[in-house]
Amino acid sequence: MSSPTTLPLPAVPTGSESDLTPIVGANLRRLRVKRGLSLERLARASGVSRAMLGQIELGQSTPTINLLWKISRALEVPFSTLVTAAASRTATVMRAKGAKLLTSSDGSFTSRALSPFDTPRNIEFYELRLAAKGAEHAEAHAPGTTENLVVASGAVDIRVGKSKHELKQGDSISFDADVPHSYENPGTEEALMYLVMTYAERAV
Repeated sequence: MSSPTTLPLPAVPTGSESDLTPIVGANLRRLRVKRGLSLERLARASGVSRAMLGQIELGQSTPTINLLWKISRALEVPFSTLVTAAASRTATVMRAKGAKLLTSSDGSFTSRALSPFDTPRNIEFYELRLAAKGAEHAEAHAPGTTENLVVASGAVDIRVGKSKHELKQGDSISFDADVPHSYENPGTEEALMYLVMTYAERAV
């Protein structure tokens, strides 16, 4: 997500984050080929360079959250479609230990998926953490996308378009996320949030 006006440098994969690299690469190539897009055309549509897209497909770079949002929007798929491997159609336990995290370029913001995406669905569930005084700026998501967020601990200022909403522990907010929006932590402690994202429809 980071600033929508600048393209962040790729995050350096560490620990479990590196496990995402081949998953994202395989999903990106599958979706791009399925849509008949060349790397050049996808680069123009997403605003992500052709070289970077190629590195992601080859598993040579782990993209930041912001890059993944750009790519998912250009491909018209939910964010999770890029980061989740296919799972079996049985009960799925997602252990906290060893969870795959996506981070912002400065490391102040992390996102962890809390629901599996082995079957088509239009609702996603995430755990978000934002460091003290940290900020995460999100570009507009696909039309019809909504976010429902609750603050589990700490304080967060949510900006939607030109509106600002101050949330403290236990507060929640629901808003249309197809406009630029941001999460800002004005406090001195890390903020923990849980986010339910709903898409108008799921394109695969």
